[in-house]
Amino acid sequence: MNDRNGPVVGILPAAGRGVRLGEPLPKAFVELDGRTMLDRSVEAMFASAVVDRVVIVAPPELAATPAARLVGEAFADRVSVVAGGAERADSVRAGLSAASGARFVLVHDAARALTPADLFVRVVDALRAGSDAVIPVLPVVDTVKSVDAEGAVTGTPDRSTLRAVQTPQGFDVALLERANRDAADATDDAGLVERSGQRVTTVAGDPLAFKITTPLDLVLARAVLASGVRTEKEM
Repeated sequence: MNDRNGPVVGILPAAGRGVRLGEPLPKAFVELDGRTMLDRSVEAMFASAVVDRVVIVAPPELAATPAARLVGEAFADRVSVVAGGAERADSVRAGLSAASGARFVLVHDAARALTPADLFVRVVDALRAGSDAVIPVLPVVDTVKSVDAEGAVTGTPDRSTLRAVQTPQGFDVALLERANRDAADATDDAGLVERSGQRVTTVAGDPLAFKITTPLDLVLARAVLASGVRTEKEM
């Protein structure tokens, strides 16, 4: 497809249980300052003004829940909810199946709930400009070691060539569909695209797009909000 002006659909895999977070709810439904991570992620997507629709891939028991109950009335008419699968790759495939008519898709972790709207803009701008696979990244600030199976150090990679990867990850929809077809589970959709031999480009990430995975991450996210960082609804 040469036309790069078609619709953008956001896919939010939100079916994971988030065991490491230590909360009784699925991770995406944990609240930060009175709003779920899922709600904050959907709102940031639409606040960017570059996302036309959003597909929430929910735990199967919540798949029949009206979108308005998950993210409120404001965006419900542009949000659909589908059931996720056993693995993340299954959930992404379910999201792709529901993203009919999309030219590009943005796969985003709901657990990156403080991601600012302009990060979505940077990814979509790169897609519109000609890239078929785009990921936001940050420089690696810690020294990184490779180790063997016994925990002994085997090397020190040059961190100037390393980047920490975030979401949203943006793709030509047909490319991601091909990469996901019959693929094993993957924590990174761009990795599936890389395996297919396709080029993946990068844009600058954002420190606020950190992933809330552990109880300490949850403390950090709540502290960031308490410090005065405002969400789109609060601006």
